[in-house]
Amino acid sequence: MDFIDESKIYVKAGSGGNGCCSFRREKYVPKGGPDGGDGGKGGDVVIRAVQKANTLLDLRLKPHIKAERGTNGMGNDCTGRCGEDFVIKVPIGTIIKNFETGEILADLAADEQEIIVARGGLGGRGNARFASPTRRAPRFCEEGKPGEEITLKLELKLLADVGLVGYPNAGKSTLITRVSQAKPKVADYPFTTLTPNLGMVRHRDQDFVIADIPGIIEGAHEGVGLGLRFLKHIERTRVLAYVLDCSPDTGRDLLTEFDVLRNELASYSADITKRPQFVILNKCDLTEGRERAEQVIEKIKASGYACFTASTFTGEGLTAVLDAIVKVLNDEQSAADA
Repeated sequence: MDFIDESKIYVKAGSGGNGCCSFRREKYVPKGGPDGGDGGKGGDVVIRAVQKANTLLDLRLKPHIKAERGTNGMGNDCTGRCGEDFVIKVPIGTIIKNFETGEILADLAADEQEIIVARGGLGGRGNARFASPTRRAPRFCEEGKPGEEITLKLELKLLADVGLVGYPNAGKSTLITRVSQAKPKVADYPFTTLTPNLGMVRHRDQDFVIADIPGIIEGAHEGVGLGLRFLKHIERTRVLAYVLDCSPDTGRDLLTEFDVLRNELASYSADITKRPQFVILNKCDLTEGRERAEQVIEKIKASGYACFTASTFTGEGLTAVLDAIVKVLNDEQSAADA
């Protein structure tokens, strides 16, 4: 299934049913009086976050959504049936905005969290409601109120414990394939990954989610390439891991590449840089790659970053990386519980 992280939808709640204008017509009941019932309430439109959903694709295919209308009231004081609510199921991490104003209506960050985005109209009152000692035979009733309608923009920001950040073709997809059951597309050309991939990792009897964020390049925070679409997914990660390609084929200086990645994240959101971060020097199974890693590892550590040499191709060094992730996540949880 395609990964869709944005969608524009139009929603309309159900209108209320009309009230009924009716009078009792029983043979042995003189002057029976009005008995028109009220109309039923229209259904609401509800957006609910669920674990099983992982894309907004369904909303791309069906962008117009309407809840059920309430039924009309009937004689004999019968109230019309209320319309059923229409529940839209979206992935956890979906942000709901008013398309016209850009106002954030909800940030659904927890399972089963929901919001009513359009309320159904009230049912109209039947003529029995208007009877009084001075108005014994009202010959009018109310129409149901229209349901609310609104155009929404839905944005999905992935929720993950660890986000892998790096230039295109740095080995992030291979890493996530190595440590989880995820099967992202892997190839030897840039921008193989065009959508984020999630993988569930179990290490040292602890589970966590790791996200392969598509390649970030210089100028991403200004929208270069698909930078803004990629960067927004990093906002929902607890730990950041920079993956640097140590092979000589890139033609890039490792420290310059590291600085570019840090600057792009800081320019997009200063809060991101306050999270735990470490560096993975990848492709150290190659002799040239190991030599390049040895030239920069001490300088990176001197900047305050934990640094690991690894090879996502052979799996070398990944156990130490996973150990570091587990430790950081446990420390974060302990701090939160304190």
